[in-house]
Amino acid sequence: MDRAQLADFLQTRRDALQPEDVGLPRGPRRRTAGLRREEVAALCGMSADYYTRLEQRRGPQPSEQMLAAIARGLRLSLDERDHLFRLAGHNAPGRGALGDHIGPGMTRILDRLADTPAMVVTTTAETLRQTDLAVALVGDETRHTGLMRSMVYRWFTDAGTRSLFPEEDHREHSRVFTSDLRAAYSRLGGRSRAGELVDALLDTSAEFRERWEAHEVGVHRVGPKRLLHPDLGLLVVHCQTLHDADHSQVLLVYTATPGSESHEKLRLLPVLGERRTTP
Repeated sequence: MDRAQLADFLQTRRDALQPEDVGLPRGPRRRTAGLRREEVAALCGMSADYYTRLEQRRGPQPSEQMLAAIARGLRLSLDERDHLFRLAGHNAPGRGALGDHIGPGMTRILDRLADTPAMVVTTTAETLRQTDLAVALVGDETRHTGLMRSMVYRWFTDAGTRSLFPEEDHREHSRVFTSDLRAAYSRLGGRSRAGELVDALLDTSAEFRERWEAHEVGVHRVGPKRLLHPDLGLLVVHCQTLHDADHSQVLLVYTATPGSESHEKLRLLPVLGERRTTP
């Protein structure tokens, strides 16, 4: 671990970020060139004292999980993230097609959607980050670990996951999820994360086996998506997507037709907080 170079690198990246880059107000009395240390610490999900010690060359060696959080908080590019890991005495993470690192461009867009339900997911339906309103709408999808990180895996193995959608829509979702996973499997190969999910689902889900053996490709949802919320009831929403080809990630943004009942319900999400999960 090169404490001096790590501290200098963190400070230069912090100085380069402006409040507007991360969705923070500038305020009339700001004298700092970039962000304050406590602001960066909050973005990284760590204490201000821990982050300050790193910049003052007296902190402990950060874990890989801490470094990943710092890379996200400072909106680092992949090259900058790899450099950060090496300065801290770790090998740089692999650059697989389904990495967890969200690029700075996608992160900046998500930062500007604080008043909208939005999330970044991988091509295997693993949610990497959500806005607060997305958590209020569909629940905290980032809390899952292992294979359960994938919405596709949860769909075919966890009955509670299906409570998000009306029962009459379940068959269509099963077809779409399987088709999407087949596309990822075809592109990434059997030794990828997609291949791991396919093998696990073939072993555990008869429904998935049936859908997989049908070899349906290019199955897309037609029209808006219907969601069931425990407090708001049925919502009809449009799901807009933005693809980041470099990281094989997708930004999903949920909206409703202005003036519709669902539009009015979405406006209630800020006061409801995190969605209640099904036991």
